[in-house]
Amino acid sequence: MKTIKHFTRIIIIVMITLGLGGFVGPQSAIAAWGDSANLIPGNFTHLAAEARPGVVNIRTVKTVKDGGRVFQHFFGQPFRGQDPFRDFFREGPARQFKQHSLGSGFVLDRQGYIVTNNHVIKDADQIKVKLANEKEFDAEVVGRDPNTDLALIKISASEDLTPLQLGNSDKLAVGSWVVAIGSPFGLEQTVTAGIVSAKGRIIGSGPYDDFIQTDASINPGNSGGPLLNMKGEVVGINTAIVASGQGIGFAIPVDLARGIIEQLKNNGEVTRGWLGVAIQDLTPELTDYYGLKNQKGVLVTQIYEDDPADKGGIRPHDIIVAVGDQKVTTTRELSSAIAASRIGKKTAITILRNGTEKIVHVKLKKRDDTTLQARDDRETTSNLGITLSELTPEMATRLGFSEDEQGLLVTQVKNSSKADKAGIRQGDLIKEVNHKKVTTLETYAKQLNKIQRGDPVSFLIKRTKAGFAVVTLTK
Repeated sequence: MKTIKHFTRIIIIVMITLGLGGFVGPQSAIAAWGDSANLIPGNFTHLAAEARPGVVNIRTVKTVKDGGRVFQHFFGQPFRGQDPFRDFFREGPARQFKQHSLGSGFVLDRQGYIVTNNHVIKDADQIKVKLANEKEFDAEVVGRDPNTDLALIKISASEDLTPLQLGNSDKLAVGSWVVAIGSPFGLEQTVTAGIVSAKGRIIGSGPYDDFIQTDASINPGNSGGPLLNMKGEVVGINTAIVASGQGIGFAIPVDLARGIIEQLKNNGEVTRGWLGVAIQDLTPELTDYYGLKNQKGVLVTQIYEDDPADKGGIRPHDIIVAVGDQKVTTTRELSSAIAASRIGKKTAITILRNGTEKIVHVKLKKRDDTTLQARDDRETTSNLGITLSELTPEMATRLGFSEDEQGLLVTQVKNSSKADKAGIRQGDLIKEVNHKKVTTLETYAKQLNKIQRGDPVSFLIKRTKAGFAVVTLTK
């Protein structure tokens, strides 16, 4: 009798545990146990065996002068800038060294296309691809996209190639199990497992950051290798780690990579749309100022002359809420939507202007990263890391200034810029630059252009409820 009671007690404890404190029947208990068992895979043996033939090791050789960063790290400046042999060794022509590096990749198809990271093969003089069966091939670069750190290379078609299937990263849930395969520290065909820690991570690596974060071990050499779901499908391309962190790695979502890979395969380059605006996210204050209530969007702070937005009728202070049928709520969403839109075709862009929604049709042009970088450099030099807007009477009243107040409103301050470090804040009103009054963007630019690089720039600033302040920095 005691044995029966003891056995019954065990069953009840198990049922309570599985039922989270409530009494459950036998079928419910079995179902609960089955669900719990599916949360943790028994092992990854089958998945690894199926996927590893599709993962490759990539070795590159590049020529660098003076040994490059690696040589200087180990051998340069041993006396902290007081190296007595420095002048002796610096005389004569620059020396050249062969720098070797390792990375990973995966087979896209039997034609020999292989996906990897741009930084793995950038500037390489020689690229070697080694398959899981130890066979090696010379590879050539088909195309690269530095903005997303993706590259497509190609080896000779072979029956030895085992392509991996591309999955769906949009449906990948946080907490899902994932597996990384690659060559960390040159250790080929290493398999590590973990979960998806987060999605949509922005780590400051480029304009299209949208990373999957995972705690599956990713180390140098894993770059370019696949991140797989439990079906063995590629859901990400491993690309970055946090040097000071453990269990923090990042992968490019395959849904972002898919279109880029296709463009690289067909055209050898990636073509993106360009609108021609400066934009910023809406702050709570700006949302209130424009009377948006629950409406979300992206504020246009500047229009570039003769670019698509200018020709299409978009104006400063418009709020972009959609591109085609896709709603946009952040600058990153807007940039991605424009980049993915067709060039040369008119794109419907929904804006809010003075509280009224309207649709404008803009003929996007090709984004030219070289021209844009030159423009960005000029703007960074001229505005020192701040975005400005001319103050209107309505805006002045809303922000607590007098209606006839004049000046330039700071609408955005770039993190770690000269202006940020000097103490200029969003919402400041710039009244003077080096004792010269500025009331328009044109007068501001002219005044700043008179100041030489390296010379001091003093801003007379007015702040609501705080009065005047002077901020000085070096141009």
